[in-house]
Formats: sequence, C-alpha cells, structure tokens
Amino acid sequence: MSVLKKKSLLQRFLSNHKCEEESNVEYAIPSSGIAVNDNEDHEDIWMNDIEKSSISSEYSSEVIIYHIKERQMSSQQPWNKEEIITALSNLPAGKHALSVIPTLHGDHLRKVLDEYSNIKNKEMKLKIQGTTISSFANECVQNALRNIENEAATNVTAPQMFLRWPNTCLLVSCYLGHIEVVKALLNKNAKVSAKDSDGRTPLHLAACTASVKILEELLRHGANPREWDFNKKYTPLHCAAAAGDVSCVKCLIKSGADVNAGIPGKSPLYYAVSSNAIDCVEILLQAGASPNNPQVYTETPLHVAASLGSVTCTKLLLSYGADVRVQLGSMKSTPLHLAAEEGSAECTKLLLEAGTICEVKNSRGQTPMHLAVLSQSVETLETLINNGAKINAEDNDGRTPLHAAVAKATRGIELVKILIQAGALINKADKFGYMPLHIAALNESSSTVMLLLSKGADVTAKTKGGISALSFIVRRTPDILPRFISRLDQAISLHDHELGDVDCELRLDFRPLVSAGRRETDLMLCLVEVGQKHILKHPLCESFLYLKWLRIRKFFLLNIIFHFIFVVFFTAYITVTYLYNIQNFDRVRKILFWLVLIFTVALAGKECFQMAHGIYGYIKRWENWLQWNVVLLSSIVLITPVHDWQHHIAALGILQVWIELMMILGRFPMFGLYIQMFTQVSINFFKFFATYICLIIGFSLAFSVLHKNYKSFNDALVALLKTIIMMSGELEFEDIFFNSKTPILYSGTAHLMLLSFVILVTVILTNLMMGLAVSDIQELRRCAGLDRLVRRAELIAHLENMLFSKLLDHAPNKIMKMCRKGALLLHPPHHCAIHIRPNDPREKRLPQDIINTIYRLVIEKKAKKIPANNTHNIETENSRFSRLYSISSNSNNQQLNDLIAELKRCSYNIGAQLDNLTNKVENIVRDYGNLV
Repeated sequence: MSVLKKKSLLQRFLSNHKCEEESNVEYAIPSSGIAVNDNEDHEDIWMNDIEKSSISSEYSSEVIIYHIKERQMSSQQPWNKEEIITALSNLPAGKHALSVIPTLHGDHLRKVLDEYSNIKNKEMKLKIQGTTISSFANECVQNALRNIENEAATNVTAPQMFLRWPNTCLLVSCYLGHIEVVKALLNKNAKVSAKDSDGRTPLHLAACTASVKILEELLRHGANPREWDFNKKYTPLHCAAAAGDVSCVKCLIKSGADVNAGIPGKSPLYYAVSSNAIDCVEILLQAGASPNNPQVYTETPLHVAASLGSVTCTKLLLSYGADVRVQLGSMKSTPLHLAAEEGSAECTKLLLEAGTICEVKNSRGQTPMHLAVLSQSVETLETLINNGAKINAEDNDGRTPLHAAVAKATRGIELVKILIQAGALINKADKFGYMPLHIAALNESSSTVMLLLSKGADVTAKTKGGISALSFIVRRTPDILPRFISRLDQAISLHDHELGDVDCELRLDFRPLVSAGRRETDLMLCLVEVGQKHILKHPLCESFLYLKWLRIRKFFLLNIIFHFIFVVFFTAYITVTYLYNIQNFDRVRKILFWLVLIFTVALAGKECFQMAHGIYGYIKRWENWLQWNVVLLSSIVLITPVHDWQHHIAALGILQVWIELMMILGRFPMFGLYIQMFTQVSINFFKFFATYICLIIGFSLAFSVLHKNYKSFNDALVALLKTIIMMSGELEFEDIFFNSKTPILYSGTAHLMLLSFVILVTVILTNLMMGLAVSDIQELRRCAGLDRLVRRAELIAHLENMLFSKLLDHAPNKIMKMCRKGALLLHPPHHCAIHIRPNDPREKRLPQDIINTIYRLVIEKKAKKIPANNTHNIETENSRFSRLYSISSNSNNQQLNDLIAELKRCSYNIGAQLDNLTNKVENIVRDYGNLV
C-alpha cells in the first residue's frame, strides 16, 4: 500500500468520523498503566475510632471493633498482564501480532522464518519506511492511522507482518518468549531500542517473563540494561528482580545494570524482596545494592520483608546494614510495626536484636504491641513482652493493648490473659472513658467480661457520656448477671465448726461489692441505676448496707441537726417579726436576724457544694429546688424595714421550711416509707386533678351563673376555690337554698346542677381518688423492703460522695482524715470481711432476720455440694435450722404460738371440768333412782 493510497484512506476515515474528546492517552507518550500503588495512607493498620453515639448514648447498638486494614502491598510485577497486553495492542498491527505469533511453532515457524529471511534487505527497508507513524501527529490522526494499520495487518501473511512491523513483532515476541522470532527480527535489523506506548523496551518485556535467552540475545545486539520506561520508574533489572529469576538478574548485573536504580523510590532490591526471591535479594546485595533509602518516610526493602514476614530476607537485609529506624509514609510505621502487624514472631525477634525500639509509635500513637494484639499473634506478643515492651503504652486515643485485645473474638481471651499476667491495667480508660470492660461487654464477649471481673474490673466505671460498664453488661451480656450473683453467694462461707454448733462462724467477704479505687457504695447505686435493684436483697448486700449505715449515719444526723436548728431560728424570727411584732424584743429580733442570715448563707453554700458534684443530676431532684426556694424566701424575709407584702413571703417561707425539714427526716430509713407514701400520693393526686380540672372549672362557672347573689360565687376565681372545697363534702346545702337574705334565683336547674355535682364529683371522683391513693399505698407497702434498701443505698452514696469530695481536700487534714476513716466500713487488704455466729444469742451486729437469711443461704449451698446418699445429713441440718428459725422468729409469730398454746391448755381444762360435772350429775341421778 503506497503512502498516497494511505492518505486517501485517512481522508475518507476522518470525513466519516469526528474526533472524540480528549481521553487519558497523551499525544506523544501515552499515560502509563503501571499497577504500582503509591498511596502512603494504607501502609499501616489502625484501630477504628469509637462512634460518638456509643460514647454518649446508652442505647447505641453499635459494636466497637478494632479493625486491621489489609495493607495493600505493591504488586510483585511492575506491570500486570492486562496492562502489557493493552500497550502492545495499541502498537501498529499489535492486535494481529498478538494473535499470530503465539500460533507459530514447529514446521510452520521454520517456514515463516525461512520466507522472512529470504527477503532482500533493500526491499525490507522500503517496506519499513512506509509504515512509520509520526509520534508528533494529532491524537485523532494517530488513532486513525493505527486503525488503518490494524486493518491492513489482517490481510498480510506472517512474513509480511514481520517485514512491515518489525518493532511491534519484536516487542510481542520478547513478551511471548519466542526466541527464534526474536533472533530473526534482530538479524533483519529490527530496533532493539523499540518501545511500546508505555516506554517498555524488548529488554523490559523479556525480563518480565524471565526469558534469559532472549535477554542475552538482546544484550548481544546492544540493548541498554539501564533503559527506563517513560515514567522513569522501572529498568529491566526491576522487572527481573520482580520476576524473581536469578539468571536474568545475574545477566543484567553482568551487563552493567544499575543495582541502585530508582533508589529514591523503589529499587530492584525492593521488588526482589516483594517477590520473596531470596536468591535475587542475596545477589543484589552482593552486587552493592543499598538496603536503605535516603528519602524520608519511604518504604524500604526492610519494610517489605517485615510486612511479608519473610525471615530470610529480613536477616539478609539486616546483615547488610538495613536501618531499623526508618518510618514509612504518613503512618510513620517502622519495620517492627509491620512485622507485628503481620504477626511474624521471628521477624520481630530479628528486628529487636538489631536494636529497634519496642516503644516506637506510629502516627496514631500505636506501638508494635498494639499491632501484635490486633493481629492476634500470641507468639509475637510474648516476644515483645520478653524484650521489655511496655504493657500499658497508650495510643493517641489513650487505648492500651488490652483495649485492642478485648475487641478480638477468636483469640481475644488468650491475649487478655497474657496481658493481665504481664501487668496490664484492667481499669485504664481511654480518652472517651471506655475501659476494656466496656468494650468487652459491647462486643458481647461473655468469657472476656467474666475474666476481667474475676481480675478486679470495675463495673461501676463510666464513660464520658455517663454510661457504666454494668449498663453495657446488662444489655449486651445478661448471662453474666447469674454469675455475678453466684460470686456474691461464694462470698458467704462457713468459717468454723458445723452449722448446728453454737460456735459456728459464718464469714462474709465484702470485697465483691467494692470496686477498686472507688467509693464503697458505688456498686449499690449502679445496680439501682441499671434496673437491677433486686440484687440489693441478697444477704451480702443487705448486710453491707446495714453495717455501712451504722458507720455513716452520724453524718446524716449532723445534717438533720443543722436543718432543725435553722428551722427553729427561722420560726422564732417569723414569730417575733411577723406574727406578734413585739416591740420589746428588738434585741432578740436582731440576734435572730443574724442567726437566720448565717444559716441561710450556710444552706446556700451547702447547695452550691452539692451542685459542684454534678449539675445535671442535681437539677433533676425536686428537693434541691425546694432548698433554693427556701434560701430565696429566707433572704427576702430578712429585708428591713418590714413591708406588708413581706407577710406573704413569710407565710410561704415558714411553710416551705417545715416541709423541707419533713423531707430531710424522710431520708431517714425509719421514716422513709411514710414520706414516700406522701410524695407518691401527692404526685398522683396532682396528675388526677389535672386530668379532671375541666370538670371542676365547668361546675364552678355553672354555679357562678346560677348563684350570682351568693358571696362565694360572685368572683370566678373564688368560685373555683369554693368548688374545689366542695369536693371534700362541704356543700352548705341549707345556706345556699334556704337563705332568706339570698334567695335562690333559678330553682330546678340549681337543684339539678348540685345533684350532678354530688354524684359526679363528691361521690364518684372523690372515691376514685381515694381508691387510687389506697392502691398506691398498698403497692408501696408490698415493695417496702426493697425500697428501703434502695433509699438507704442512695442516702449512703450521697453522703459518701460529699464526704470524699475533692473540694474537702483543703479542709483541716486531721479532721477530714478522721471523718473519712470513720465513714469507711472496709480497710483493704486485711479488713474486708466479718465473722458472725448465727447460733449465738449474743450476736447483735446484724438484725436477726438478715442472719436467718444468711444461714439459709449457707445451708442451700451445702446441700448442693453434698452427694445424694447423704440426704440424712441434709435433713439433720434442716431440722436444726428449723429449730433455730422457730426460736429466732419475729415476735408476732412467737406471740401467736403462745396464744395457741394457751388456748389449747384452756380447752383441755374446760373439757376436764365438764367431765367432772357430768360424772357428778350421773351420780346424783343414780342415787335418786335408788331412793325411788
């Protein structure tokens, strides 16, 4: 095909097809399809941040998981197969060459090569000259000419194809490994420096396919072993090292290839290590390849070897001086980080022996121990521990390796055991307030939760969002609760003698109830908060609360005395100033004024002190609002001179002061039930009243219309008050309907309206309200025992929290030390248990009903341990317990038994007297019969 004919075909092609928009292909040098991932953000592993919702929300259902992101290693080959095929297909006649050359073999190949070798050189030069496509041509022109060439190639034979497109055939033959075709093309003066669209030379392609014979042939014809591709990334030595062929590597090095080519980025040694080609690595190092990279934060061969867990490569690199301190990419990972991520204990050991630092951190603050735990490699973890790595190292989020270990499902329990045994802090919180126990519970790992609890994990620990670990346990691992209660059972044990003996001792160990480093009643309060207050009925909890109350009640009594004195002074001041206004008591009034002022300021200071411990919890309690209202009213009452409007304030103040004293007395366990009844009934009454207020307003307005001449119904507000009073039964029927001074105006309707009010309000509504009140009181009485324990726990926790406040650390040291010591029940490690004698009548430290419950629990535990053939012993113990329980029962049961016994004796005496009387009557009758 002549050049003129090609031009005419090109003009027709361009007239029928418009040029497409600019694509990714460049004009002269097409963009490379190299499959090397240079992203530096993926080269390490991390722990996912905890979702913010799970930090502050108790009802978050997200499971906290620490992920290991797979490190995207560079491909072992610089280019993949698809990229090379695509680049070769874009050459003139490339597609046809890729389809024809693989079919050439045997006799057919020899025939084609013979025909090709017989072509005269002059004719060949002419043909080759006609197939040249300028690299400076427009892209559309290039595409058009390429299509023309491909169309023309389909109509030619193989020798003609070799003749017209020798460079394309040479590149394809080198890639396909056809040594005969390569020799024939090179002998016919095909260019050994030919390149495809990405800049790959025949030497590159031969090295990629590890064709050492083709490689030698190309080098014999003058191929440059230092030639780069268009992107200046790969030489043939890179390709040979990536292929892992020792012969090709030796051949290229012998021919003068640069072993440190591309050293600011990725050298041939890098690709040899990536392919784990140990022989190639050794050859390159012996030839002078540098194992290090002068560029900062660049991936070195040692990083690759460590990330692959290649022990031999790591050992070779270290023996040739590889730097173990180099950090990689934005993650700043050292080889030790990558070896720990891979879970390679051998590589980790080699790096540690080479002098790397165990505590080195990446950009996330993670040490190799964090990554070893995440990879779940027990061997690597033990290697780091044995070499002195810090067990409690924190990352940027404050998480230790134990945080990562509890999040793993497969080998997490084994990792946790190793870390705890090595000294990991169980109750270490991260910056979000999450402890390992929180994460284990969120991930529903019951075995890990139980292990942490057995090692002293704090179930009362709270996150920054105020959610306790116990709350997560209740929602995510509820099967832990029976085990938790069994731990309480085990804390009560038989210490000495048998159960039926008088000298029998039971040991109560309170350590399961007290979290390490926290207040003694935190667990009790936490149980109430998470809806598990029924656990407070356990004998161990009940005993603890009783003994703790005996310790701390003196501080509560001081609080009652303070408020009582304030009420007395305030009442005296109101009486002198507002009630009687006695002029002769000015001096007394002034003294009372200053006393009330001092106590008011003290009361305000006490409330501010309580507010400092948590404003949110403080404002939720209505009693605190009452306290501030008392402070405000007391301040207004003290204003002098006294005005008439202050009498209103004084009346409200004196009422609220006494109500406040009643509420404080109600915190005392003895009176708490009655105050709770009052509070509950009051709340329900106002709800009830708010529901039916429309009915009351309707009747009040109706009465105002029908009884305009009656004074109580002249004003609408007074009429409403009068109607509410009438609910209690104060109807005043005769005063309204039979008063001569104010005769009834609308007879009939007024009578009917009053009858409706009596039925709907006085009878139905009032009785309904009374029934609800009685129902509430019965429910409170039914739960009185548990509610009493809850109130006691809340009161003790409140007083203890105030007493151990950091704000009191500046108070006199001796006084505070004495007070705090007196408030504590336990003094670890020696004084954490008490011994009681349940059969000893002199045992007064615990109430008898609690002792009986403890005794019964121990018997049940013993019965479960005794085999079935020892049932006689169980019955004996039960009979002993029955006798003990009958003797030590409450006084009401004892009095009832005594009364029954007395009645039996009386009935026996009456029966005996009747028998005597009957005998006497029979004797008299018999004697009378004999006389007759």
